[in-house]
Amino acid sequence: MEAASREFDDSRIRPARSVFRGELVIFNKTVAYRLKLGEQVPAGVKRIVREEIKAAVRQLTGAGRADRDEAIHEARKNMKKIRGLLRLMRPELGETYRRENSFFREAGLQLSQFRDAGAMIETFDALRRKYRSELVRGRLAAIRRGLVARKQEAEQQGNIQQALNRTAAALRRSGKRVETWPLAADGFAAIAPGFEATYRRGRQALAHARKHPLPENYHEWRKRVKDHWYHVRLLEGVWDGTMPAYERRLKDLETWLGEDHNLVVLREKAMAEPDLYGGESEIALFVRLADEYRKELRGNALALGAQFYGQKPRQLTRRIGQMWDANKNGRPKAAVSAPVRNV
Repeated sequence: MEAASREFDDSRIRPARSVFRGELVIFNKTVAYRLKLGEQVPAGVKRIVREEIKAAVRQLTGAGRADRDEAIHEARKNMKKIRGLLRLMRPELGETYRRENSFFREAGLQLSQFRDAGAMIETFDALRRKYRSELVRGRLAAIRRGLVARKQEAEQQGNIQQALNRTAAALRRSGKRVETWPLAADGFAAIAPGFEATYRRGRQALAHARKHPLPENYHEWRKRVKDHWYHVRLLEGVWDGTMPAYERRLKDLETWLGEDHNLVVLREKAMAEPDLYGGESEIALFVRLADEYRKELRGNALALGAQFYGQKPRQLTRRIGQMWDANKNGRPKAAVSAPVRNV
């Protein structure tokens, strides 16, 4: 991949603000998802995981302020943040990584069965708002009725709160295992291998999606972008002045790819059961609009992704390491001689 030769320039990329309600909040600020300055890395990693587990349990047991759909959504985000942190520490965790990643992945999947139907309605509503000037009153209403019917069916299949309580109990037990995680290395050396490996996987996933533009390849790229976004957030305490914009635009990239994936899933659902969703004419109109928006999203993502992944993994890791050392040595952040470029 050819490295970019200029500073980040997004003037040709459309505004990033998502039309999807669930993506407008960058992150849940009630939990500080970052390593603290002066904190030993093993202690910081374990602290963050315990905090994310505690936050998820609060949501699932109804102790939070969100309604049930939003609570499940927030708990799933907690699971994803934990898995992002696991990937950062994977080189040191060894077999523990595989066991814990499998556990938190399964916990997220258990929650997804209650969240996905609601997420599809949000995706559809966002698409209809985007193209409201092209839709006469009542068009595509049958698709929404079908999505609501599917959501109601999912909710009637069992006691959702009992299932959420079981997941919460399993998460509480997992919190006790965190203290046994085999983490010993400290400083940036503990983080650098996982940070570099994740960024490299993102570069590879982008190249693969560009060469083979299949939905599953874009979805895989999105997961690697999300990992890198989590890792950048974890290091917020050592950022220099270039990094807040880097983090914001990285989130934009992840959001665009997430919206593309949601539209793919919704498109497949509608085409699989056309009678439930209003018949062929309604489905044809919806598919046209969804494909038009996905083309826009992918174009934006590829343009921004080329800038993010223009650096070599070792180069970016070295620059983050310089920020870490600048803080360790008490130098001002602005004194870092090699700011992060190309983003």
